[in-house]
Amino acid sequence: MSWRMPHEGARHERTWLAFPTAGYTLGDTEEDAEEARSTWAAVANAAAEFEPVSVVIDPRDRAIAPRYLSADIEVHEAPLNDAWMRDMGPTFVVGDDGRLGAVDWVFNGWGAQDWAQWDLDARIGEVVGELAGASIVSSALVNEGGGIHVDGEGTVLATETVQLDPGRNPGITRGDVEAEFERTIGATTTIWLPRGLTRDSERFGTRGHVDIVAAFARPGVVLLHAQTDQAHPDHAVTREIRETLEAARDAAGRSLEIIEVPAPATLRDDDGWTDYSYINHLLVNDGVIACSFGDERDDQAAAILADAYPGRRVVAVDARPLFARGGGIHCITQQQPAV
Repeated sequence: MSWRMPHEGARHERTWLAFPTAGYTLGDTEEDAEEARSTWAAVANAAAEFEPVSVVIDPRDRAIAPRYLSADIEVHEAPLNDAWMRDMGPTFVVGDDGRLGAVDWVFNGWGAQDWAQWDLDARIGEVVGELAGASIVSSALVNEGGGIHVDGEGTVLATETVQLDPGRNPGITRGDVEAEFERTIGATTTIWLPRGLTRDSERFGTRGHVDIVAAFARPGVVLLHAQTDQAHPDHAVTREIRETLEAARDAAGRSLEIIEVPAPATLRDDDGWTDYSYINHLLVNDGVIACSFGDERDDQAAAILADAYPGRRVVAVDARPLFARGGGIHCITQQQPAV
């Protein structure tokens, strides 16, 4: 059996999320918990306008989650540490016989970070795969869904600081990773970006997920986060990433068309340089769930996304509460392709 991960713009059966439960994501106060629950639910409810949505909730939240989630959202119970479905959940693939598969990567808290807990979340890939009726494709690679982005035709974007991270896969080589990508998601060409954004590379980040930096709008076309302010350290980072993409060729031998999406004008928050990014959006059937930041560039970014994805309606959700907790809209969602 050979497997292929479709582009995220292919038709979906549904979108999966997890509901935030007790821990750092909910925070220390009732106000923090309300903000987290409301924001996760806002993304789920927005996606549910376009396609079916399933949400995994911890059993202790069975009375809480329905207060926030749309009545037509399907709810499943499983013990959770956290709520970043893109990373702890499965990566869905399609077999050459049309069968749905679910790649169950090893999840170890973004490289065994000392602040993370993952004993429960490490099981969610298999749990969700089975709930979806998928064949489980087990992998020994420590990886997260936010660490890859595919064109659906054999090309995957990855960052050297994630799959080659000693905290994830000590001693592994590029060739080892590339062979596993080919086996599990059907990627014959890996484009290695040198790193991720600055904030995401600090203590509470993922060490450089690609899904906040670059995304395939379609085969041959990449959306790139562009930090235009020279004062921000990501100005140099995104220029380096652009140079890497300009030199790359995809699985079909094409050079890539690069569409820059300017970073929000907001440069700093209470914790330092921001990593606010419009790249971290979710494609749904006939729509785009986009990040907004109460920023002067929100409308410009939404227009760029609308042009990049013709025929899709762009719906913006304030993603600042997500980024304050370490991720964005793409990070808390996972698409299940239609088969």
